[in-house]
Amino acid sequence: MVLLGTNIGFFYICTNVFYMKKVALALASGGPRGFAYIGAIEELLSRGYEITSVAGASAGSLVGGVFAAGGLEAFKNWLYGLDPAKVVSLMDFSIGRNYVVKGDKVMNAIKGIVPNVNIEDLSIPYAAVATDLYTGEEVVFREGPLFDAIRASISIPSMFRPVKWKGRTLVDGGMVNTLPISLVKRTPGDILIAFNVNQIDAASLPEKFSPDKTHITVLQRGFGIMNGTIARMAIEQYKPEILVNLPFDSYHGVYGYSHAKEIAEKGRALMAAALDEYESNRRNYEYSSK
Repeated sequence: MVLLGTNIGFFYICTNVFYMKKVALALASGGPRGFAYIGAIEELLSRGYEITSVAGASAGSLVGGVFAAGGLEAFKNWLYGLDPAKVVSLMDFSIGRNYVVKGDKVMNAIKGIVPNVNIEDLSIPYAAVATDLYTGEEVVFREGPLFDAIRASISIPSMFRPVKWKGRTLVDGGMVNTLPISLVKRTPGDILIAFNVNQIDAASLPEKFSPDKTHITVLQRGFGIMNGTIARMAIEQYKPEILVNLPFDSYHGVYGYSHAKEIAEKGRALMAAALDEYESNRRNYEYSSK
């Protein structure tokens, strides 16, 4: 509710307080690093921010979609209970020619926790992005079954089985729109917040990367460079008011998927620091404008 004061100064302050609490949220692809979004979302809500729309790629589509469906708490509790053995048990390995994991077991497990509603019935606007494997086109889901969209968006090439959808073959959305700032629906006076978990900082790499690593490590690094570049270009083009970065080299593999709580807390801390800076700058601006 907007409070109307008896003078222009009071009206200015009240309307700005109202508007600055609306958030349009963009969440990047990033495997287990995407669990940082759980803590980030909880931090936003605990500080009185209202997430009015969300768009995500891959892991971002998963956490963002679960949140939009009202299932974040149940999903979090399930996720935090996964140890390495349970993570491996959710991988339905297959001797497919172009994938090693079907992806059905983990999706069915999540569906048992979060209802598979239609995107158009969610409480806030939501978008998930996938990639047409043959044309390279961006495919955006804004309607239809939520988990169909999520399953397509998380289909890491060569890892998960691609999704057949309306004559297309779909894979991970991070390949074309790693940080889908362009897809999040804006409302007047909202704050555009982007959380990127693919930052590559050459000055702070944990170790020199060796080409003698396994082919999986090389493939992972290749995707990381691609995702980091695409995300950086989106940030430069759309210039979010608040940008949160988590390094690409933070969490990977089974370790990452079995340490969701640790990653979520890292995301919470990063979002808290970003909000502290934003709110401080906002107060200083408003004070200097009086």
